[in-house]
Amino acid sequence: MAKISPLMVLPPVIFAAFGAMAYMGLGREGANDLESVFIGKPAPDVTTQALPGYPALTRDMLESGEIKLVNFWASWCPPCRAEHPQLLEMQADGLTILSVNFKDKAAQATKYLEDEGNPFAAVAFDPQGRTAIDWGVTAPPETFILDRDGTVLFRYAGPLIGADLEHRFLPALEKAQGE
Repeated sequence: MAKISPLMVLPPVIFAAFGAMAYMGLGREGANDLESVFIGKPAPDVTTQALPGYPALTRDMLESGEIKLVNFWASWCPPCRAEHPQLLEMQADGLTILSVNFKDKAAQATKYLEDEGNPFAAVAFDPQGRTAIDWGVTAPPETFILDRDGTVLFRYAGPLIGADLEHRFLPALEKAQGE
């Protein structure tokens, strides 16, 4: 009978253990949620540089006394384009939407807003993405709900479309508006 070396058995056992840990991790509740470390804390600062031709986003706007959104977007981002009609609709319904255009070119961002419409009360311009890093943004689009004092209530990673919008984002927005 051939003798099996422990070194031959060790790699498949380690691989199986990693596979089991990954499977258990993906199955846990809330595995798809990307919680922000800023929930319940004042919103981080935003660059004072504005997209040329648009109002700058200021700290006073973040703490304006009303519920508002801060949306991180880029003209080159297909999911940002997909959510744009929803942002226009929310703005038409009276919701204040502040924005940070990041890792973009000013001319392309301006043309996009001119062509598609501007739902934003202010447009910060962050071509290096530093403000996005400060807010913990992983990829555009991401939207934050802020309370009347500028405290972050909710973070939504991804486009504001579909069932996820209906089941996660809108209930959080309604809760914020009801407080």
